[in-house]
Amino acid sequence: MKRRNFVLGAMGLGAAALWWKKPGDHGAPYAPYFRALNAELKRNGPMEPAMVVDLDRLDANLDRVARTLRAAGKHYRIVEKSLPSPKLLEYVAGRAGTTRLMSFHQPFLSHDAEFFPGFDVLMGKPLPVRAAAQFYAGLKGAFDPARQLQWLFDTPQRLREYAELARGLGTRMRASLEIDVGLHRGGARDGRELKAMLDVIAAHPQQLEFAGFMGYDAHVGMGVPSVLGSARELLDKAMARYRGFVDVARRDYASLWRDDLTLNSGGSPSYALHAHETVSNDISVGTALLKPTHYDIETLKEHVPAAFIATPVLKKAGPIDLPALDAKSRIFSWWDPNQRETFFIYGGWWLADYESPKGLQFNELFGHSANQEIVTASPGVGLDVDDHVFFRPQISEAVLLQFGDLVVVRGGRIVDRWPVFSA
Repeated sequence: MKRRNFVLGAMGLGAAALWWKKPGDHGAPYAPYFRALNAELKRNGPMEPAMVVDLDRLDANLDRVARTLRAAGKHYRIVEKSLPSPKLLEYVAGRAGTTRLMSFHQPFLSHDAEFFPGFDVLMGKPLPVRAAAQFYAGLKGAFDPARQLQWLFDTPQRLREYAELARGLGTRMRASLEIDVGLHRGGARDGRELKAMLDVIAAHPQQLEFAGFMGYDAHVGMGVPSVLGSARELLDKAMARYRGFVDVARRDYASLWRDDLTLNSGGSPSYALHAHETVSNDISVGTALLKPTHYDIETLKEHVPAAFIATPVLKKAGPIDLPALDAKSRIFSWWDPNQRETFFIYGGWWLADYESPKGLQFNELFGHSANQEIVTASPGVGLDVDDHVFFRPQISEAVLLQFGDLVVVRGGRIVDRWPVFSA
């Protein structure tokens, strides 16, 4: 207690809770992987914040996904929002042998139609009818939405709106229906709500064609406390619900049913579990290929991180020295060895976690900066000006768009730069 009073007296602050944290890792030099990557970036990198994608690690994850789904007899559909780069998507599609995409954003859908004119695209969320109208108005090239695009619908009203748009355009739209398999984020919740949507399709045969179902199961593998069921148990329940919807459509709408309908499900947390069910035939996976920190989960334990934010150290400033506290700041470095070196990095405030070197930490009293983020560590971390600090993104879809061209590496060497989608 005496130490606590001394610290607060020296600081003149009321943030007592900050002083009872246990001192963390005192820092360590780079692990061999990041030491080599740092050297390569210093030689050939952009020397500004960059998103680095490691193709060797990506290949390992991708091959695992493709092998699992191929053995289960299911089609692999690439989630485009998680890999929002034409060349990255092209690479994944070529290696996995698939021409199926899932899109979530009208501008990205327009990119898909331009860059992948031979692909089949399923929308991963329902869009306002105005967004669909904008897509058709800007459509150019060989992509044929009447054959290659499945719009997603969650309500009868949205189906009617699209039917009216199709009538005005003189076209026919493929309609995939969102079904609630346990996530409770929208779509048909039961057979009655499903029939209400199928009735609209049946009433507009010139404008709408039933294309299948999308039953997303993000709650399987993450987001649900294990006490409520294992991932396998949750998937079994989800697919039992899915089968119920299939049975309703096949039995009561035989004229709409076809054996080649898309029965989409899955997601990065659950894709491997779908190898054991026989309802779905189309599984969506994207983020698992890069494995950001939000996906450090049991069902992806065999996957490896394949994307890192790398940014140079601009300044090395010794022990932490906070504004207005001046010399009193030394108490921080006395209490916590991880504040005995201060670095200012290029950029910051990303949705990401420190990865390498170990022992780096964000200073809550100094605060965030998107221009020059402050990072503290112990002297043992071994960082110097122009060295890189590495982060792992927490998610992939939005964060990959923040750094311009992806820096693509293989064998520890930069081999290419891949542009990302523009919104």
